[in-house]
Amino acid sequence: MDDRSGALALTPLLLFLALFFGAGLYFTGQGEAMGFYQLRAPVAILPALALAAFIAWRRRLGAVETLLRGMGDPGIVLMCLIFLLAGAFAQVSRAIGAVDAVVALGVNTLPPALLLPGLFAVAGAVSLAIGTSMGTIAAVVPIAVGVADAAGLDRVLVVGAVVGGAMFGDNLSVISDTTIAATRTQGARMRDKFRENFRIALPAALATMVLLGLAGEPAPVEPVRSTTPWLTVPYLLVLALALAGLDVLLVLSIGIVTAAAFGFGLAPGYGAAGLAADIWTGFEGMTEILLLSLLVGGLGALMKAAGGLDWLSGAIARFARGHRGRRTGEFSIAALAGTADVFTANNTVAILVGGSVARDIARRHGISPRRAASVLDIFACVPQGLLPYGAQLLLAASLAGVSSFALAGRVWYCWLLALVAIAFIAWPRRALAAEGQA
Repeated sequence: MDDRSGALALTPLLLFLALFFGAGLYFTGQGEAMGFYQLRAPVAILPALALAAFIAWRRRLGAVETLLRGMGDPGIVLMCLIFLLAGAFAQVSRAIGAVDAVVALGVNTLPPALLLPGLFAVAGAVSLAIGTSMGTIAAVVPIAVGVADAAGLDRVLVVGAVVGGAMFGDNLSVISDTTIAATRTQGARMRDKFRENFRIALPAALATMVLLGLAGEPAPVEPVRSTTPWLTVPYLLVLALALAGLDVLLVLSIGIVTAAAFGFGLAPGYGAAGLAADIWTGFEGMTEILLLSLLVGGLGALMKAAGGLDWLSGAIARFARGHRGRRTGEFSIAALAGTADVFTANNTVAILVGGSVARDIARRHGISPRRAASVLDIFACVPQGLLPYGAQLLLAASLAGVSSFALAGRVWYCWLLALVAIAFIAWPRRALAAEGQA
């Protein structure tokens, strides 16, 4: 296969990104606050699928069969099941008041001198527990804005701390869709990816908290209306079971049952009918990412069959000639994830789009699955927390009444995470140690 035909097989992916990004720019220019979410990704990918199927048909590759094999890949189907259970657990936990319990427990224990780093830590804990930066921002920002106004602190700085904490927890959470997508596309175990990620994220988080501690002034904090701390148990149990290495499907199933039991016992009026409705609502919340996962699986299979992924891997190999393979491969995965996120403004979409390519790069350059999953997730997370047109900053800015462009410069954690991650890739001793442990 020549270079032209191999490169042509990648054009469906470029078409998908162009449509998604172009529509986002257009609607944003028309004054839509959530311009990048007017054209949904599962719809934007349909023309790309048609083009990929046409290319496969022209090469007599069995377009329909290849598409269905890609969509029905066991890894894709398992990922979809995990998304559904994660959505159900998050919704049930939210409905019984567990999110409020986590927020109240954190804010009510903050010493005034540690307000800013404390808000970062609270947002990180909530996001780590519920597995979504968007849900964390929605839960914590309104409280943080009230605290900021009462303490006379800069709203942008306070909200930037919350967004940074939300991205920290989302990047590490075992029930986050980005973590699920990164581990499944790279064939890594959840526990191994968490440990690899934690080694990189912790220094960035500690540095962020130090800077936030120096930036804020001690001030009194009004206590938040508290609920029973026992409602935090389902989150803690899920985190503990996942870190213990239990299968993620079983972990989430146990989490749903546990949250339901605590809801029946501690949440007034919560019963079987409410549980069933919340599970369905959780499923509905994952519909878009589930559909996209299936369609991306089909698109990836079509591009791979047509030689597109082989061409891309070969191009990277040619670029890496004369350089150390592992380091070049990790920087290539980082660039792939970051670029895809900038174009899609969705870190999960970026991971799904680039996952199979990243896995191939990792194999060619001797990168362990856990390391590849970690790099892929981190560099999809970094731009997502800094994009003024991304959902996280748009939501936080709208809740706080500030500019998303101004907010992008105050999410210090994401900037520091990028620096620490680049240092971990480039530092020879660190790199060799990571390879030796893989």
